Amino acid sequence: MRKYLLSLFLILVISISIGCTSNNSNKNGKVIVYATLSPQKEMIEAVGGDKVSVNILVPQGGDPHTADIKPSQLAELSKAKLYVMIGSGIEFELKSIEKIRDLNKNMYVFDSSKGIELIDISEHEHEEINVEHETGKDPHIWTSIRNGKIMVQNICEGLVAVDPDNKDYYLKNRDEYLRQLDEADQFITNQLRDMPNRSFMIFHPSWGYFAKDYNLTQIAIEVEGKEPTLQSLAHIIEEAKEENIKTIFVSPGFSSKAAGIITKEIGGKTEVLDPLAENYIENLKITAIKIKNQ
Repeated sequence: MRKYLLSLFLILVISISIGCTSNNSNKNGKVIVYATLSPQKEMIEAVGGDKVSVNILVPQGGDPHTADIKPSQLAELSKAKLYVMIGSGIEFELKSIEKIRDLNKNMYVFDSSKGIELIDISEHEHEEINVEHETGKDPHIWTSIRNGKIMVQNICEGLVAVDPDNKDYYLKNRDEYLRQLDEADQFITNQLRDMPNRSFMIFHPSWGYFAKDYNLTQIAIEVEGKEPTLQSLAHIIEEAKEENIKTIFVSPGFSSKAAGIITKEIGGKTEVLDPLAENYIENLKITAIKIKNQ
């Protein structure tokens, strides 16, 4: 309760201070941009170049399912000119975006998911027990490099809206970064084209869009955010053996009893895939190589 009241007090104080200043640029004259997740940083900096100063609320290593705005971030948010949402239903945004809007009425809040078709999260179906878990729409849109291209175009639109004087600069940078994304897409396609086994097993189902792009099957161990039951675990182990899967993918810093049991039973190993890495293009290439070599 005290933490909540402190946050309200800070928002009130900062909101009052915003009325005293309308300059949403830092001391170097750059447009101050905030975004939700680390993969957005490379996108925004690629388009914005030396005209922007980019800050992330949930940095690499953070958990967008549980993170909250820190008091230290509130004052900086009050200076921002643009906030770039993921916009696909990330839990952090669902619980924090109204607070962010109220904090800085002068800040343009822009949805980078505009034009992206969300897919359903379908936890892996275990035919033997005829159970399929639906958990709504998959918010991890950025794990698709093709979605990333749409996000970049939206980011460019947002930057032009708040800084129209530099429109040509942003458009040129956008086109160059889109070219790099096309090259990365082709690299990943080539890496995964001849994979004999097109399934991969992962604890948290954060790579559904990546799997869809390259005709892969993501087998999730986690069920509705929870460890699987013993019955489900037994069937997952059996399927891993049938599919000759020897690698269980996990997120950085993640510890799962179930993943450990599975790797022991299949004589395999765990490997890290980071959906929140800041080096966006390079990370997707690394992901492709790891899945290919699983």
